[in-house]
Amino acid sequence: MDQSHIRNFCIIAHIDHGKSTLADRLLVQTGTITEREMREQVLDDMDLEREKGVTIKASAVRMFYTAPGGQAYELNLIDTPGHVDFTYEVSRALQACEGAVLVVDAVQGVQAQTLANLYMAIDADLEIIPVVNKIDLPSADPDAVAEEIEKLVGLPAEEVIPVSAKTGLNTDAVLEAVVQRVPPPKGDPEAPLRALIFDSHYDSYKGVVAYVRVIDGEAPPNRRLMLMAEGIVVEPLEMGVFAPRMTPIDEPLRAGEVGYVATGLKDVKQVRVGDTLSLASRPAKRPLPGYQPAKPMVFAGIYPVESDDFMDLRDALDKLRLNDASLTYQPETSVALGFGFRVGFLGLFHMEIVQERLEREYSLNLIATAPSVAYRVLLTNGEEIEIDSPAELPEPNFVEEIREPWMEIQVWTPSDYIGPIMDLVTSRRGVFRKMEYLDEKRVQLTYELPLAELIVDFYDQLKSRTRGYASLDYRFLDYRAEELVKLDLLVNEEPVDALSIIVHRNFAYQKGDALTRKLKQVIPRQMFKVPIQASIGNRIIARQTVPALRKDVLAKCYGGDVTRKRKLLEKQKEGKKRMKMLGSVEIPQEAFMAVLKLNEGE
Repeated sequence: MDQSHIRNFCIIAHIDHGKSTLADRLLVQTGTITEREMREQVLDDMDLEREKGVTIKASAVRMFYTAPGGQAYELNLIDTPGHVDFTYEVSRALQACEGAVLVVDAVQGVQAQTLANLYMAIDADLEIIPVVNKIDLPSADPDAVAEEIEKLVGLPAEEVIPVSAKTGLNTDAVLEAVVQRVPPPKGDPEAPLRALIFDSHYDSYKGVVAYVRVIDGEAPPNRRLMLMAEGIVVEPLEMGVFAPRMTPIDEPLRAGEVGYVATGLKDVKQVRVGDTLSLASRPAKRPLPGYQPAKPMVFAGIYPVESDDFMDLRDALDKLRLNDASLTYQPETSVALGFGFRVGFLGLFHMEIVQERLEREYSLNLIATAPSVAYRVLLTNGEEIEIDSPAELPEPNFVEEIREPWMEIQVWTPSDYIGPIMDLVTSRRGVFRKMEYLDEKRVQLTYELPLAELIVDFYDQLKSRTRGYASLDYRFLDYRAEELVKLDLLVNEEPVDALSIIVHRNFAYQKGDALTRKLKQVIPRQMFKVPIQASIGNRIIARQTVPALRKDVLAKCYGGDVTRKRKLLEKQKEGKKRMKMLGSVEIPQEAFMAVLKLNEGE
């Protein structure tokens, strides 16, 4: 099809504002799928995506639409992930489009992720089509939301399209707006091939399948291609389009079109999101801009409950990484937990998704340690190292300073909850930046906050203090030197490396005290006393003791001299001492969850 009749667009929205439902409705409206094939969230393949109501893996689909004048158009819809952890994937998907449909809930109005994705779309110079969804709900106020969009975004309120994706009301106006307002691609069909890889997945028969948007030139199905960032030459096994399932084609993918290339490669890390595909025989002079490797921000140890499952866990992680190049892991050993892996994630939601998939899809019973972040440590000899586990921190006399990652966070909230939010953020070492009133009722608060404070249970606390009304967005700022120390936990005078955390010195005593109290509740009683201690270096800063289960050895003494009773008690005391030297304390999963959920209020 001629480039002037192609439209490439995506749908951006906050979580649960109806993005996937609108995509479903457009597929039915254009006849891409029939009513019989229709099911909810047709582009979301994973059960987890359906349960959580959020797109985890991006997908694409080609639709054909006939305008009222009779002209046929090819519409390529690129569905973007819906969570802040996957911001890089969203930015690459936006680079593959010329327009974006901005979906806003008619009840909730503009939320954090709405604006975050909108600013990325504006930076990518996309044409924005504002849509107010869920107008069929009794509490919907589409006019007020349209005015809010005009005030925040600068798009005229009369251009906002009111729709109900659930019932299909007015969704044809969205298709018409895409055709009329989204510009066609402007690539050069005669130039050397440049195709942007905006996503990929692994197929056991075809290897890594790259999702591509052809910017310049054309991609013939039988010519060798080159991945420009990696310098790898591949012989494509298959080329095709999404309709909505992968459909092979015999003709080339031309400038402006969206499709897929089955590379035959067996390692998904070789085909990275943001890379450029070109012809091996006639490569482009320079790749498309903006490519960068996805960098993990949150790290956690994942261990099998049964040590025999270690090989199964390794196989499961290998298979999972085939569809998720951002997942990084390496083997590690813990004295308390045995053999496991140190796994890097894009964020806390990404960690939750990976852990659930490992347990569900591979039937594994896992223990996850408390998440930590990557710290940069400047040593006394001038060397700088990066660590992602408290166990890797050198001895204090070798450390000059520790730098931790800081984030800029933006919170959208009703003005009634400003006080509780400020209290929460300042208790987590947050630094206030600015406050803006969006309207009479809603406020945008901007803070700077250490990532370590953000990943524990900040989001849960934010939701509970605002009754679920606040929304949150964050982005990486920089690394800053702080007065950080390693807090060790000793159970029965043995350090448990998996329970170690890095904390700010000012909060070390409160965290140590709260943690020892929590562990006292979850560690079962033994036949001997179990001391639980929190320490910084060699200095104990908090202690609790789990009392021993006792046998009443004086029960048979119904009289007689006191020395007889004392003799029996001393004998019992010696036995307990020997038992303590030989006995081992089993630490349940709840103990590790206690570290994860710990906050200053407990």
